[in-house]
Amino acid sequence: MSDYHVRVKVQLEKMKSFGEDAEKEDAERLPASSPSASVSSDACSITAPGGDASSASITCKHSGKNRVKPGKDDKNSCGVSDMSSVVSAHVGKNLNRLDHERTLQVKGTGKIPQGKSDANGNYASVHPSKSIQEARPEDGLKITRKRRPVTVDTAKAKTSLEALKLSIKQLKWKEFPLGRRAACDIYWHGVSFHDNENIVSGQVNKFPGMIEMLRKINMSRAVRTMQELFPEEYDFYPRSWILPEEYQQFTTQIRLVKDNDASVNPTFIVKPDGGSQGDGIYLIRDPSDLKLMAGSQAKQAVVQEYIQKPLLIDKLKFDIRLYVLIKSLEPLEIYIAKEGLTRFCTEPYQEPSQKNLSHVFMHLTNYSLNIHSGNFIHSDSQSTGSKRTLSSVLYRLAAKGVDIKKVWSDIIALVIKTVIAIVPELKVYYHADIPPGKPGPTCFQILGFDILLMKNLKPVLLEVNSNPSMRIEHEQEVAPGVFEYVPSPVDKEVKVGVIRDTLRLMDPGHKKPSISQNEIPTEAEMQARIPDDCALPSLCLKQVYPKYAKQFNYLRLVERIAALFIRFLGVKGNMRLGPTAFRTFIRTCKLSSSNFTMASVDILYIDITRRWSGATPDSREAGMGLQAYMDAVFYLAARRFKSLALREQVASLLELCEAHLESPSSVEERRSVSCSRAPPRANRTQTLGLTQLQPYSPSPLRRAASQDYRLHRRLKPRALKVNVEN
Repeated sequence: MSDYHVRVKVQLEKMKSFGEDAEKEDAERLPASSPSASVSSDACSITAPGGDASSASITCKHSGKNRVKPGKDDKNSCGVSDMSSVVSAHVGKNLNRLDHERTLQVKGTGKIPQGKSDANGNYASVHPSKSIQEARPEDGLKITRKRRPVTVDTAKAKTSLEALKLSIKQLKWKEFPLGRRAACDIYWHGVSFHDNENIVSGQVNKFPGMIEMLRKINMSRAVRTMQELFPEEYDFYPRSWILPEEYQQFTTQIRLVKDNDASVNPTFIVKPDGGSQGDGIYLIRDPSDLKLMAGSQAKQAVVQEYIQKPLLIDKLKFDIRLYVLIKSLEPLEIYIAKEGLTRFCTEPYQEPSQKNLSHVFMHLTNYSLNIHSGNFIHSDSQSTGSKRTLSSVLYRLAAKGVDIKKVWSDIIALVIKTVIAIVPELKVYYHADIPPGKPGPTCFQILGFDILLMKNLKPVLLEVNSNPSMRIEHEQEVAPGVFEYVPSPVDKEVKVGVIRDTLRLMDPGHKKPSISQNEIPTEAEMQARIPDDCALPSLCLKQVYPKYAKQFNYLRLVERIAALFIRFLGVKGNMRLGPTAFRTFIRTCKLSSSNFTMASVDILYIDITRRWSGATPDSREAGMGLQAYMDAVFYLAARRFKSLALREQVASLLELCEAHLESPSSVEERRSVSCSRAPPRANRTQTLGLTQLQPYSPSPLRRAASQDYRLHRRLKPRALKVNVEN
């Protein structure tokens, strides 16, 4: 038995706070287990307040990557270890006289060590400013230095301020409500990325371009593009028409439907492009009821098919507000809150008719509308009232025999597919505002997904909100004409958890290297990465991507188009492709031919650009945007690969372009491989010290498009060796 174990046994025997049974149990267990096996996955540290050894404790600390692997009897939960999670011991003062006793100076709650003992038992002082973890090799216990609190700038937080303050307080972080001259770790904006233009570091809770991307028209276009490529995968979004540009198309299609079957009389819902909180939404049954003009200007809006058979609870229509965190774009990381809200209408539902089309409290679930209804019920209970938790509704459905796992799985798939649809354009905005090489912050954002369950339990996406309300209080009339804000327990339960755990995931002190899609962490590993206070509840945010990446990666086709678009943009900060850049794209990818000359390329560019400039009259920039560029790519793909379906056409064109766009170094490596197998040809010329082929030899490009990359990597060392020998 080592000297250390003898000393620990003596200390445990002198404990006064435990009964004799506990003393015997601990004294028997300690010598029996090895030093490494006595530490659980959450490492423990022995601390003593002040310099007094009369009271000692063993407290739980998270250990990160270098955790000691637990033994069979170890427990992974925070606060529990083989030696117990918290052991308070009163040790006799005579132990201080032992010249070999280890003494730990502790400040505050951080337990900052001022000294340690080396493997030989000699006392060695440790400078308090060291930020690294110190470990005693003989027992494997880690003692961590108290780290600087995370700083959060909340000067621009606006409506989410109360929930944010509570979250920061629970995390014991430092808030700067009036801003700060020095840089903060996290900046919390209330509206957009550009609320503060002077941020060059840290993290911002908004992505550039998210507001623009999630406007009704842009959102509909993004999903429509995916519906063209993957119609079966994107059937969760109602059929939509964009006004005023598609007014004639909408009118014609409705007339044809009614002419074919006079009994069919569909209902449509009209949503203003920039509307929010139910403002300006109305129902129609005939195109003539559209309100196309606002003064002298045409109204920008989206018309969608109205879901006539929604799932009802207590005869009321309701929708789901689900909170989704996009943690990063590259690599793409998506989290979904395990708890959400359900917002109920305040009038019993009836299928739409000409008489009830104007009954907004029956057809529209928007909280901001229904709160003005006399039937709106404020409730402190999570399972009653006009606003309830999602879990309470799911439990109620489960009691009726509904397969809740299937419903939740469908909702997760809807969220992932929707995010995949909006990411390509987001990357263009991100590249324009924070181009590579330019100092700038990283971004994350909480989105609000509004989802409706149909009677057959199929989820339907209504819209995505870039700035979901994070208020944890509601407006209540306390006297006739007198309103004040009072706490809302349901909102607080859901929203504080979402903000708090978003901050925990974004904690800069606990960031880990990017997760490869082949090494997806388990839920337990994700929990272990989150600091640090055992009093905090487990994460309410569930990672769904890259966790389910294998099931959805094939949908990320449009991102490859966006990558081509960004590559040819050229000028930093630009979001539109000029005619010269478009010609360069065609020439570099070798998409022109005798039947499709560069003059035809210019005509194509002009036609598509004119069409899209009419579709986006508020655009201030000239040139071809991403949506217009995708039209051009679809046209080129259909022209070159006529016999394939659209998805295969686009994929084939992208493979062709990507093969031509391989970096010069890669092409040189491939050439060196081929050169090592054959003598030099007579038609090679030397230009600027680089070996180049005559333009009439396309064989390297064929090899670049067809050779397997792994084969190339295997052959590369042998080729280099041959070259050296030659």
